[in-house]
Amino acid sequence: MGGMTPTPPARRVLLAAPRGYCAGVDRAVIAVEKALEQYGAPIYVRHEIVHNKYVVQTLEKKGAIFVDETHEVPEGSIVMFSAHGVAPIVHEEAAERKLATIDATCPLVTKVHKEAVRFAQEDYDILLIGHEGHEEVIGTSGEAPDHIQLVDGPGDVAKVEVRDPSRVVWLSQTTLSVDETMETVDALKEKFPQLVSPPSDDICYATQNRQLAVKEMGADSDLVIVVGSRNSSNSKRLVEVAVQAGARAAHLVDFADEIDEAWLDGVATVGVTSGASVPEVLVEGVLEWLARRGFEDVEIVKTAEESITFSLPKELRRDLRAEAAALSERRAN
Repeated sequence: MGGMTPTPPARRVLLAAPRGYCAGVDRAVIAVEKALEQYGAPIYVRHEIVHNKYVVQTLEKKGAIFVDETHEVPEGSIVMFSAHGVAPIVHEEAAERKLATIDATCPLVTKVHKEAVRFAQEDYDILLIGHEGHEEVIGTSGEAPDHIQLVDGPGDVAKVEVRDPSRVVWLSQTTLSVDETMETVDALKEKFPQLVSPPSDDICYATQNRQLAVKEMGADSDLVIVVGSRNSSNSKRLVEVAVQAGARAAHLVDFADEIDEAWLDGVATVGVTSGASVPEVLVEGVLEWLARRGFEDVEIVKTAEESITFSLPKELRRDLRAEAAALSERRAN
């Protein structure tokens, strides 16, 4: 029989489920579209409504204007706050500028804000596990800046100091890696045995579900492609989780044309998933790109059912243009 080359293993794609849009992102994106329909352009949005390049570009085409700071919004306009939430001071800035506001903060982020307020009122030291500079962390910290200190991973624990080790609680950014967060919590518990945990897990259901699917898929994948943007915390975590689960390589791409053909060398199984702010059309683009290169066989790896939806921000049920006009008129008089 000598000299026969072994048949290469069949090429296949493992497609993670759940993936892509979570309820909070879905709600925020629809809120911008509805506001544009209802009130007409422009609708100003403070920071990216969700961390996805394609979504932001699509909404810009429809008339949304993204700004970094509240003072960039002209008086008497409508401004929307992103899904990541904002600190109380931002609401104050908007009121000072006579802006009508729509708050598209994800309800699961709002829950963490409320926990922060409550523990601060009870005079706890709050250890917020999260990534420095992330909008969500800035927003949550702003609820109780005197009580909150950031713990950015297990390596940060050594330098944490508190006033009273018997009154310490941890909270977390909603989009972290579950495993890394628990590693940080364990390190904190060693240092502060009386550390209190939040009443319910802060890491959101969607973040956990997407990581679970990737863990299952990553173990069987030579390459994992995560569709998501560089500034998306939950998307970046999916890349890390894939590698930890056993994938030989994992890469983050915004669009199919960012995939490097060289990544496919010696690859039989490609895992595909997407972050919580990624529209499915971008995943379809990646699947088509792979199919053209012989990866036509797609198997779904399903680890959870998701049926959670959130109702739209209540402000969309009012006439905000009239409110904005009234606000600036009041100032003029």
